[in-house]
Amino acid sequence: MLTANQLLDALLERARSARETETVAVTAALGRVLATPQTSAITVPPLDNSAMDGYAVRVADVAAAGTRLPVSQRILAGAVGESLQPGTAARIFTGAPIPPGADAVLMQEYCYAEGDGVVINALPRRGENVRRAGEDIETGAQVLDAGTRIGAAEMGLAASVGLAELPVFRRLKVACFFTGDELVTPGTSLGPGQIYNSNRYTLTGLVNGLGCELIDLGIVPDSLEATEAALAGAASVADVVITSGGVSVGEADYVKAAVEKLGRVEMWKVAMKPGKPLVYGRVDEADFIGLPGNPVSAFVTFCLFVRPFLLKRMGVRDVLYRAFPVKADFAWTKPGVRREFLRARMQENGRAAIYPNQSSGVLTSCAWADGLVDIEIGQTVQPGDWVRFIPLAELLA
Repeated sequence: MLTANQLLDALLERARSARETETVAVTAALGRVLATPQTSAITVPPLDNSAMDGYAVRVADVAAAGTRLPVSQRILAGAVGESLQPGTAARIFTGAPIPPGADAVLMQEYCYAEGDGVVINALPRRGENVRRAGEDIETGAQVLDAGTRIGAAEMGLAASVGLAELPVFRRLKVACFFTGDELVTPGTSLGPGQIYNSNRYTLTGLVNGLGCELIDLGIVPDSLEATEAALAGAASVADVVITSGGVSVGEADYVKAAVEKLGRVEMWKVAMKPGKPLVYGRVDEADFIGLPGNPVSAFVTFCLFVRPFLLKRMGVRDVLYRAFPVKADFAWTKPGVRREFLRARMQENGRAAIYPNQSSGVLTSCAWADGLVDIEIGQTVQPGDWVRFIPLAELLA
């Protein structure tokens, strides 16, 4: 049985990075992964400009508070002013180019207009409220690295240097199916012994959230023949196949057996809770990951292992989540023989509390939590002890 660290390392070793690329408009690039570095052909900002609405002046012309200067020009953003004549001020607005000769901008709150002039009620400092040309980006500077997952800030950054299109990796195709004769799709009535298929919605939501191309194959009957057919079909159209349920050792667990028949199993079982039964293998050219059927186990193992695996396959450069030390607002007095990931939430006092019921069937704990507390094998915790906290924001972004 692998440790959680061993499993993650082994999965990432097997994750083949994307190679096929396409070009998309920046407006359509959200969530895509950049294939090649991008550099700027321009300087940003292109000229020294004002950070405030106010008055551009020469510092040497304002020897004392209360100095009155005639206003010689008015400069709006998008316009270029004339050289500032000594002994005058220029009315200027945020983003407007600084006129040659001016070396400071006094914000308008420190000034007041008086006829055709302005009274300066504060002493300016050289460079005050002046944004220098190129202080953000120099010509030729690399603005985006290959392997960057494009977010709103990256879209804006690309646009700021005039890029209309970006080269990105092809979307990763991920097929999902779910086994269990007890599963029923929401919207239909439950029969005796049946439950609604929550995992389908949790996992397809997680896959869609990563920006993958989802192939949702729904519920597959509990038989080896049906499982083999679904697996073969999924592997023929997808880069990665993910299932939930059927990977344990029960008589009605057919997924692992189907993978062994059609391909190969390379890893099985991880020493963690929730989530012990987890399978990785290959079927033809597709990667296969079989997740546990318990809803919390499926959610946690996807976040900790499948997410970084998929991100690397998508071509993302940095795929690992970050954890932070926080103080516990709970006691954990049952040292376990497996590493445990407890559903937790940060409190107003800056400490982490855990959900009262940590059962792998209590999906409410995942909706309640904003992070996971990582409990090592044999570890106990008392209130005030330091624990390792993994924000869900790191696992769901």
